[in-house]
Amino acid sequence: MLDLAVLNGTVFLEGGFRKADIGIKNGKFALIAEPGALPKAEKTIDATGQYVLPGGIDTHMHIRDPGHAERGTFVTESRAAAAGGCTTYFEHPISVPPQHNPEILHHRMDLAKKGSTVDYCFFGAAGGEYLQDIVPLSKEGIIAYKTFLHQPPKGREKEFDGLTSATNGQLMDVMKEVEKTGICLAAHAEDNELIVGNIAKLKAAGRVDYMAHCESRPPITEVIAIDKMLKFGKETGCPIELVHVSTCEAMELAKQAKLAGQKVFVETCPHYLLLTEEDVRKFGPYAKCNPALRSKEEVEGLWKYVLDGTVDFIGSDHSPFLVEEKERGKKDIFAATSGFPGVDLRYPLMINEAQKGRLPLEKVVELLAVNPAKDFHIFPQKGTISAGADADLAIVDLTKPMVVDWHKNYSHAKEIAKVYDGWKLGNTMEYTVVRGRIVMEHGVVDETASGWGEFVRPAK
Repeated sequence: MLDLAVLNGTVFLEGGFRKADIGIKNGKFALIAEPGALPKAEKTIDATGQYVLPGGIDTHMHIRDPGHAERGTFVTESRAAAAGGCTTYFEHPISVPPQHNPEILHHRMDLAKKGSTVDYCFFGAAGGEYLQDIVPLSKEGIIAYKTFLHQPPKGREKEFDGLTSATNGQLMDVMKEVEKTGICLAAHAEDNELIVGNIAKLKAAGRVDYMAHCESRPPITEVIAIDKMLKFGKETGCPIELVHVSTCEAMELAKQAKLAGQKVFVETCPHYLLLTEEDVRKFGPYAKCNPALRSKEEVEGLWKYVLDGTVDFIGSDHSPFLVEEKERGKKDIFAATSGFPGVDLRYPLMINEAQKGRLPLEKVVELLAVNPAKDFHIFPQKGTISAGADADLAIVDLTKPMVVDWHKNYSHAKEIAKVYDGWKLGNTMEYTVVRGRIVMEHGVVDETASGWGEFVRPAK
């Protein structure tokens, strides 16, 4: 007998959609059959009229535990993931301390094991201070490395310990070490020298208003940093990931590097495709993120690179903070933290764009599930509905609209989730299934599933 059967749905199989029934046993897909052909199951989901997608894989998520559990923990933030059809997330290091060595990584893995509802992978921290830790960390199952191209922010030194490549020399050394592992290096690519100078000039002129944030981080700050990453990557042979790319010029640089044969992965986020700098004017610190939100023209231009394959995957850059950390930006935008929650809306927002005709639904699945699994070597364990793969599913009703309501958000940081609040989307996520277990049903996350999530290692 099967453990779970998903019946009568329109299923994403081998790159397209067709009617099929899915049989699950021992946490794996056991049978994919024509409707009505499955044996009996202990539990069934009737997916009539619904679309059955591979579970989402969020390539960019921050959980602040340990160090700032008051902002969110593996328990709370993984529930937010489950609510949005995300069955695996990649945790990027900004904790106290970041995981720059095996001991720190194992401690964070223990916290995730106890609390996470969905499966998870870890990025390792790579910085110029601890070059000796980089190669040993690669043997612990990390999926990639992360570095920041600046000094630790004032007051947040412990969160960035071992996570920064503050000089060109440090970045080159970090890339040389990472290249030895065969794993890619992701970088938050903004030019800190320009940004610090811009902020100083704006403050000297009395500019601490909302739009000063955008003016302090114009497109050129991203473009020159990404140009440097590409050139250093080419010089060292280190595979690189360009995270949360927000400008067309940077996208074009990445596109040309990829066409020339360089190993480059490109990520963008829903907010760089759907929000503009006008949202900063409206929401102030609650729309503050790094890179800053861009002009309407820049946002529209990014879609070209989503559709032509330059963008490999879309991550949420889920960033939980406290209300008071945002509110202090009301008087001085530079005093507010940067980032906001998003893991719960990544799939629904992008499906909504498919419903509007912006891109095919098949493309959404590729960007949010298939490509992350393939690019980070967890395919075919993840990212596919096929026999033997982990039974991870996101089941969505495209005929049932929903209105985004921050009160229903499972993130501990739900009170800062303002930028999409009140948006009407043309779909509702009905079920999330992680290795055969239903962890979300009709918008309600199974809170007994905390600790169900497992650590996922890349295949190589």
